[in-house]
Amino acid sequence: MRQVIIAGNWKMNASKEVTNILVMDILSGMVNVKSKVIVCVPFPYMAQVEALVGCSQLNLGAQDLNINKSGAFTGEVSVDMIKDFGARYVIVGHSERRSLYFENNEIVAQKVQVALNNNLTPLLCIGELLEERNSGKTQEVVSEQIQTVIDLVGIDAFKDIIVAYEPVWAIGTGITATPKQAQDIHSFIRSILAKHDENVSKITPILYGGSMNPRNASELINCKDIDGGLIGGASLKAQDFLQICKAS
Repeated sequence: MRQVIIAGNWKMNASKEVTNILVMDILSGMVNVKSKVIVCVPFPYMAQVEALVGCSQLNLGAQDLNINKSGAFTGEVSVDMIKDFGARYVIVGHSERRSLYFENNEIVAQKVQVALNNNLTPLLCIGELLEERNSGKTQEVVSEQIQTVIDLVGIDAFKDIIVAYEPVWAIGTGITATPKQAQDIHSFIRSILAKHDENVSKITPILYGGSMNPRNASELINCKDIDGGLIGGASLKAQDFLQICKAS
């Protein structure tokens, strides 16, 4: 049985004061939380969060990585730097990285490979734009995104990958895919994996990443193929985030 995973993506938000309050509030409310909980924080606050989480059940993640080990890449952060702060997870291929920073499927696949080769678990984000959904291309887009990764790292690598389906039209808009819409695509993603390896498809966690909140989390997570959520705005509010963590 797949474990429920709730991952918070703070994006470019927080301050030292906010980080301290937010993490301490989350930690104080995690009694009886059964799901795996991850917070993916901005790079400047990783050391602070590492110290705060200590040996708790709260896991630290990063929001991106550079494929190079080191060198003349001003402003970038390597996988070794991420690991230096005790992080075990990293978001790869978020829709904002794809759209704002022009990361194509090949770049995303390379980042997945670098993360895996360095013992970091990638949270691989895939999903379609509104115009792609409206033109009936959702399955085509999602299939190409995930197949590019399979082609590079192989299907067995998905034993160590967390997939996050994030319909781009539902991120930060307040619009959420209905449980049926989300389940249908999650089931389709699992079928893509199953074409390569049935057992891998059964154990790969697939999270929903489109405006999950305390009101809809339980209904979404209770869908057969939805194994948790990649949470944006709600992860910046401790009580909302904790309610989602407990929704399973």
